[in-house]
Amino acid sequence: MAKTNGKNWLRAKGSASGNKVTFLELFFDLVFVFSISQLSHALAAHYTPLGAAEAALMTFAVWWVWIFTTWVTNWLDPDKMPVRGMLVALMMLGLLLSASIPEAFGDKGLLFAGAYVAMQVGRSLFATYAMTRVDRANTLNFVRITAWLVAAGVFWIAGGLLEHEARLIAWVIALAIEYAGPAAGFAVPGLGRSTARDWDVSGAHMAERCALFVIICLGEAILVSGRTFSELPFSGLTSIVFVTAFIGTVAMWWLYFRFGHGRAAHRIEHEETPGSLARQAFTYGHIPILAGIIVHAVAVEFMFSHPHETGNLGIAAAVLGGSGLFLIGNLWFKGATSGRMPLSHLAGLVFLILLAFVAPFIEVYLMGILATLVLIIVAAWEYRSLTGTEAAPTLH
Repeated sequence: MAKTNGKNWLRAKGSASGNKVTFLELFFDLVFVFSISQLSHALAAHYTPLGAAEAALMTFAVWWVWIFTTWVTNWLDPDKMPVRGMLVALMMLGLLLSASIPEAFGDKGLLFAGAYVAMQVGRSLFATYAMTRVDRANTLNFVRITAWLVAAGVFWIAGGLLEHEARLIAWVIALAIEYAGPAAGFAVPGLGRSTARDWDVSGAHMAERCALFVIICLGEAILVSGRTFSELPFSGLTSIVFVTAFIGTVAMWWLYFRFGHGRAAHRIEHEETPGSLARQAFTYGHIPILAGIIVHAVAVEFMFSHPHETGNLGIAAAVLGGSGLFLIGNLWFKGATSGRMPLSHLAGLVFLILLAFVAPFIEVYLMGILATLVLIIVAAWEYRSLTGTEAAPTLH
């Protein structure tokens, strides 16, 4: 039993209450509803190669601060007052981070970097303190993590003080340091490195937290569809685009939740080294899923605003790329948690690649219909091949 200052701040592992997602965690996620909205709008407003690179970097950063917090709350109990205070402080910083996204590469670069570093380093220091004198292995783990985050933080703050391409380069270095950390076991001279056995996580909690984040992202796609449709004059074409966008989002939901979430939770709970599988399936494997949904939301905006345009390779990349990234993420996620790559998803990626060759010659709204049709085919294929098998636990 872990205690700090005579008080237990950790979850009761193995119990139903110890694995459940708390209301405060759901409340915390509201900040990231704003983040995802800001990211999709920033990408749509600055849809250039440089704008896409900047949006990608901020997406990686938003995901990283969220998933690191999810790992921490897998051990720390949000119902305990000190942990609750920590999460509320992170929410405030997260709100500042989200608000600065549109101008992160402009006048609010230092605000974005400062909020991000404060969230990452502050949360890690708190977790280190919570483990002190209780669990030496986890204390050392969080000391190592803090060291890596501080090293990355130097480049985040430096980037906030720089401008234009120099800022982008500094922040890419910062992200590279942070993303290399888990793969390197957060190795620190004199402290060694973490091992897969050190990360004993609750699969049910981790799976549910990531599933809720996916719901947040899908919600942004729904909001984009509804808001844009409400602002445009009613017509047959806008109705077609609206229905296409909605069905595409539903297909994404089906692909992730029908055969992904439940199986992942079950597999991690029974894995000998759950931390290693959780890192592969959730920490890294969900990045393309998140990116795919954000790009899908941007594609929906383009389908409404440029329905008859042809030959625009950038818009084609958004329309097909959103579905493609989402399938790649699910392929990674399901492959890691089931031990085999879904053939349906591989076929879907092939279909999208083939569509890319004809995309310059068809109108944007038709391309959106075809991309949605690919998702429907993949979902139907997977449903037919897995229904009734042992690999089909569902989310109720």
